[in-house]
Amino acid sequence: MTQPILTGKAAIVTGAGNGIGRAIATLFASVGAAVLCTDLNSVAAQDTAQIILRAGGRALALRCDVSLEADTRAAAEAAQVAFGRIDILVNAAATDDPNGTVVDIEPAEWNRVFAVNVMGAYLMSRAVLPAMIAAGGGNIIHIASQLGRVAAPARAAYCASKGAIIQLAKAMAVDHAAQNIRVNSLSPGAVETQRLVLRFGNMETARRVAGPKHLLNRLGQPDEIAQAALFLASDAASFMTGADMLVDGGYTTT
Repeated sequence: MTQPILTGKAAIVTGAGNGIGRAIATLFASVGAAVLCTDLNSVAAQDTAQIILRAGGRALALRCDVSLEADTRAAAEAAQVAFGRIDILVNAAATDDPNGTVVDIEPAEWNRVFAVNVMGAYLMSRAVLPAMIAAGGGNIIHIASQLGRVAAPARAAYCASKGAIIQLAKAMAVDHAAQNIRVNSLSPGAVETQRLVLRFGNMETARRVAGPKHLLNRLGQPDEIAQAALFLASDAASFMTGADMLVDGGYTTT
């Protein structure tokens, strides 16, 4: 199979400052896409854009709080001004979620998880869809999780938000298929990012505790998730919409 190519395409990647978002942004740029790298952390977003620029790609960085409609509209406008088009949106932004049951989690904590993970995907999609519709098509990918399909202890807010993302992708796929817009979700297993360090204290503990929960007996790498996102964003996945692609090392198999 030939490598999917995104030459001539323009993409917005939220949460592009680190982890999975950064891996997706840099990979998309390496195969020809112009990429708007957005993140709540403006320095991290700029660092990702600089990686792309130093490699000879096209990129722009922008601070964006995806839970704010004004920021999402500004991101869509920035991409249009810089690149003249928006072909791909990857909603990879996510907030750190608190451990706890619904009894433990405070309403403000619950609302923040949904504001970023779900509202953010809704607002960014809403911001870019008019341009995609006017251009005759587009491609939206929501980064969900294997925990959108199966539950884990003390992860009520995260599981609920990622399950919502999977359903949002399906509903959007139904609504916009006639406009030539494909919408899919991508559900990674546990991936070696800073989020795991925050949850487990260090990566060694994360590997020891979470790795064996996957059939492949290890954690995923951001680049492995980026490759799956590239497939979904490319014409190689032209017959896929409304799907949830699991790249979870077999986590949900047993």
